[in-house]
Amino acid sequence: MTPDHATIADDTATDALPADGSAKGYRLGDDFAQLRQASIMMVDDEPITMEVVQTFLEDAGYRKFILVEDSTRAMGELRERRPDVLLLDVVMPEVDGFDILQMLRSDSDFTHLPVIILTSSSDAETKLKALDLGATDFLSKPVDPSELALRVRNTLAAKAYQDQLTYYDGLTSLPNRRLYLDRAHWAVDKAQRYGAQGALLHIAFDNFNRVTDAFGPATGDEVLKQLAERLRQNVRSQRAAEKGGPGARTWTEVFRVGGTDFAVLLPIVDKDTSPAVLGRRLLKVLQEPIEAEGTEVYLTPSIGVAGFPDDAADVASLIKLATGACSQAQAQGGGQLQFFSPQMNHASLKRLRIEADLRRALENKEFRLVYQPKVDVASGQIVGTEALIRWHTRSEVVSPGDFIPVAEETGLIVPIGEWALFEACNQVTRWNHMGIDTGVAVNFSARQFFDADLIPIVRAALEQTGIDPARLTLEVTESLLMNRIEQAEETLHSLRQLGVKVSIDDFGTGYSSLSYLKRFSVDEVKIDRSFVKDVAHSRQDQALVAAVTYLARELGLKTCAEGIEEPVQLKFLRKARCDTFQGFLYSRPLPPDELTFRPHLEDPVRD
Repeated sequence: MTPDHATIADDTATDALPADGSAKGYRLGDDFAQLRQASIMMVDDEPITMEVVQTFLEDAGYRKFILVEDSTRAMGELRERRPDVLLLDVVMPEVDGFDILQMLRSDSDFTHLPVIILTSSSDAETKLKALDLGATDFLSKPVDPSELALRVRNTLAAKAYQDQLTYYDGLTSLPNRRLYLDRAHWAVDKAQRYGAQGALLHIAFDNFNRVTDAFGPATGDEVLKQLAERLRQNVRSQRAAEKGGPGARTWTEVFRVGGTDFAVLLPIVDKDTSPAVLGRRLLKVLQEPIEAEGTEVYLTPSIGVAGFPDDAADVASLIKLATGACSQAQAQGGGQLQFFSPQMNHASLKRLRIEADLRRALENKEFRLVYQPKVDVASGQIVGTEALIRWHTRSEVVSPGDFIPVAEETGLIVPIGEWALFEACNQVTRWNHMGIDTGVAVNFSARQFFDADLIPIVRAALEQTGIDPARLTLEVTESLLMNRIEQAEETLHSLRQLGVKVSIDDFGTGYSSLSYLKRFSVDEVKIDRSFVKDVAHSRQDQALVAAVTYLARELGLKTCAEGIEEPVQLKFLRKARCDTFQGFLYSRPLPPDELTFRPHLEDPVRD
């Protein structure tokens, strides 16, 4: 342990729950497994004591720890880390446990933070003083493992009950306005700190008073509960990889903020968490009829959206803008999604237009496939191709980066991907008839890969086009395989039974363990361009590429490097014994009639 610094025993503890000194994510009725997700902070000038306590708690199932040896840093670390429970030593130099406890209880953010005092003192005066200052419980040093686990568990359970009463709406069980404000402050702070973008959606109903007027307040409450459940089911929790900095996790949560108003907070806005997509989905489900005393009731929701920190850099302004946008949607007749930001509104309209055009693109035969050669490092011969989709509308060529995420969200990627698979297989057949013996790789998204009809579709493509299954490679990303490991294994096994090959695309950019290369049935790994871009002068990148090629070779897998643009990169690939490469050094992606299969690198392996 380094003096004067806090150490994180498990980096997943960092900002795991945005809270004001309490685990407001816990709910009444949560079992012990949920309580063990709490983050535990220890402040003690004896590192050995903290290590022993951590070991005992790890044996009890806890995994998230924040260890602070320098007591002068305790308050700063508390504000930054926001733990769920604090284990506090009393006798420490400069700032003792009593001082920290007094500062805690005078800070509104930490009024209810549970504090368990760790002390070797057994006198009543010490305990009474700690109680007067707001301590929750005591543990005597040296701590007993069983007693420690019991005290921590009971403290967290009591806190979960208190949190339920304090931070959750009694009618709908959704987080209430108090928790809403807390998490909004957390999200805005993280967005500013890490340069991220977030959004707030405010949801109101234009004619809800008609329900209570017609059926009474009890039925109105029941309708509110049904609306809350629809929102809960459609606002998916997304705890994903860190974005923008340590601890800035992607999650989405719905709140009841008053009366008949709700809010949805998106701490991260990117291609996977679009307020436009989420807002349209919520409008659709909230306009579906609700049963009230045997009668179908139709409500008109309106949603206002504001972004942060671009639209507003503080929570009060953010809420004002989102509420104002919602009022504007109501003024325009309701049933609408209104953005405060012109930029967000433009992005939303663009996405809507892309979605509408996508639904007609297949019928209008607007998609094209281009092919990038896969080249043997040693010989310079083309040994395969990768099919890449392009969309040519009547007026423009739409970037894949713009339309692929929309196709994924709407599910249109499945029929589009099926067309691309059949077209690529047909092209291989045409090449074979021309005497060109080559294969093709086709990229598959998560939605396609886990679609129930994947195997029948691939089988049909092979049978109808008549290509050798070994000439077809399906490319999937490693993060895709890691999301649903058991199902991925089963699908990969079924694909291999068909005789097709499987390649892991963008290898090294996800979260998989190298051990999964052995577990998954694949034929090739593709080294992401980010690792070969600077391989000519980066020792780290050289080591990474060499390690991947060596490991793959030992496991009987082929390797392909992507994004090769310079001869010096190719020279290193030869030394690393990489099998194949793709990139502009050989050819950009081309239409099939422009692709030549004659090698045109003078000497790809010359030193």
